[in-house]
Amino acid sequence: MRVDTLHLGHDGTRAALIEGAHTTTYAELEALVSQMASGLAALGVRPGDRVAVWLSKTTGNIAALLGAMRAGAVAIPVNPVLKAPQVEHIIADSGATVLLTNNARSEMLRNTPRTCRVLRAEKDWGVLMKGAPVAVDRAPDDLAAILYTSGSTGRPKGVMLSHANLVLGAESVSEYLGISGEDRILCVLPLAFDYGLNQVLTALKQGGTAILLDYLLPRDVVKAVVRHKATGLAGVPPLWMQLAEVEWPPEARGLRYITNSGGRMPAALTKRLRELLPGTKIYLMYGLTEAFRSTYLDPALVDTHPDSIGRAIPRAELHVLRADGTPAAAGEPGELVHAGPLVAKGYWNDAERTAVRFRPAPAFFRHSGMAVWSGDTVVQDNEGLLYFVGRDDEMMKVSGNRVSPTEVEEAIFATGAVGVVAVFGVADERLGQAIIAVGVPAAGLAGADAEALARRELA
Repeated sequence: MRVDTLHLGHDGTRAALIEGAHTTTYAELEALVSQMASGLAALGVRPGDRVAVWLSKTTGNIAALLGAMRAGAVAIPVNPVLKAPQVEHIIADSGATVLLTNNARSEMLRNTPRTCRVLRAEKDWGVLMKGAPVAVDRAPDDLAAILYTSGSTGRPKGVMLSHANLVLGAESVSEYLGISGEDRILCVLPLAFDYGLNQVLTALKQGGTAILLDYLLPRDVVKAVVRHKATGLAGVPPLWMQLAEVEWPPEARGLRYITNSGGRMPAALTKRLRELLPGTKIYLMYGLTEAFRSTYLDPALVDTHPDSIGRAIPRAELHVLRADGTPAAAGEPGELVHAGPLVAKGYWNDAERTAVRFRPAPAFFRHSGMAVWSGDTVVQDNEGLLYFVGRDDEMMKVSGNRVSPTEVEEAIFATGAVGVVAVFGVADERLGQAIIAVGVPAAGLAGADAEALARRELA
């Protein structure tokens, strides 16, 4: 059970990756992964070493990540939009011994630790591809990757994921999305996010095709769906808000499914996407990097329960707990706690924060071992469906009442006044906290008109 072997066993002539006009077959991908692993080993990379990859979403990026794992190293995909100080923090915190990047990005770095060797794609790629074959035994529970995620406090923290975490995550998603070797998944999310990385791993595991796209405009996404005959597309609410404002030609309706995670999808937005893509299944999901994915809503329930995040995905065990650790009753808010083989191994180099979020699963859980306390407040109804209320560290206290920014954002979005909106609380002597909303007017509306419409609809 290794991430770097997920792509093996499929027809070598089938398309594994598409990047622009270039197609990489499964056989060609395996050759790249094997060569990359050999080159890293020849440079002195040993099992357990950390290898960071700071590149755009390319075939070379995928080969580097999988090649690092094949060499027994721990892969660290770095978001290409990060600035040099953020990247330098990740390198220093992880103790990475190698950074794979390109000339332009390497020139931005000023404080890279001397213990980290910087390799540039334009100059050093050929050297990496000339090592002798290498094979390193790795156990399912061995560390495969560290994903750095921004938290509510301090600098990004590294979430440690094992080979089993990533492989079982790909299996779980394949199961509930019904992904097969015939699927062509358009990958628009950063590989540094578990949600984005999973799109590629799931496609490779099932023998499908991952279409790599770094887009500038929402129309680029629609054009790519048509050009590549994509059958699957994963996104986050801000992207779906943009995609809901552009035209989708009939040729795009071969899209079998779309998924949402990374924030609650407003019901009005879901309805609009349903109108644009009437034959496409919509999967509303919830997850956090520390536990991969947690829930999905059956597309058959989207129209009747558009505000729900659904039920547990395969291989995940979920409970809603009160502050004292006892199960919350139906309709009672509580913290969502995750257990099972998808739970990460903790935070890299941060035992204190790990001890706060990762704790032994309560005795009444089915799975023993560690569980992760999400920090998210949810409610479960009598049918077992879950509803996201808000993050514990984001909830506002207004006149003594706990108010979810997410719910306020959804109410404002439903007025049709804004295309994007963010809500937060500020200190107020009279109310405790006052609610502030900042939005981008919907297409065709001036700022004053958008504000007037929102106030009128919410009155």
